[in-house]
Amino acid sequence: MSDLKHLFDNNERWAENITQNDPDFFPRLARQQTPEYLWIGCSDARVPANDIVGLLPGELFVHRNVANVVLHTDLNCLSVIQYAVDVLKVRHILVTGHYGCGGVRAAMHDTQFGLIDGWLRNIRDLYYEQHEHLAGFTDEEARVDRLCELNVMKQVGNVSRTSIIQNAWHRGQSLSVHGCIYGLKDGRWKDLDVTVSGAEQLPEQYRLRPLQS
Repeated sequence: MSDLKHLFDNNERWAENITQNDPDFFPRLARQQTPEYLWIGCSDARVPANDIVGLLPGELFVHRNVANVVLHTDLNCLSVIQYAVDVLKVRHILVTGHYGCGGVRAAMHDTQFGLIDGWLRNIRDLYYEQHEHLAGFTDEEARVDRLCELNVMKQVGNVSRTSIIQNAWHRGQSLSVHGCIYGLKDGRWKDLDVTVSGAEQLPEQYRLRPLQS
């Protein structure tokens, strides 16, 4: 554990600073969490969710994975979404990618990386679907960044089409799914203007009827 001593020291200083500024912070936090937001983002260590949007612990429910992918077969992600929507009653889901994403970049090439190749298949399919559009960008970095944006848009669609989200809308729950992207070079968090707030915004073939009581 000696290798981690500096981390425990950092934690002690952090906890002391929080307590000095707000003595009731940790007791209040321990009683309940009532976040209004679910963040679905990339695992990249350079993308600290709470810091980016200036929220304290307890104010942002977070799920992260490589390249912020939402698959309908991923029980981990779906469980997080269901808990956030059905139990915590979040009002906003923030699907957030970032420019220069290594996972997105890997999906654009034919190099094998191992198990993660299957995970990135969703993005690789998107890359080939958008190949003609992306060919219009002569610079590879620009192509990577554009695919990062397109990937966020696709994942917003994947979130919105789940039965979890649609059932919440059928119940009259106020819930919006937003697509955003973060810039590693400038620290700016940008709205991609692909917010979905109701089933009427979904393509008709993806709309689900309300559950029968």
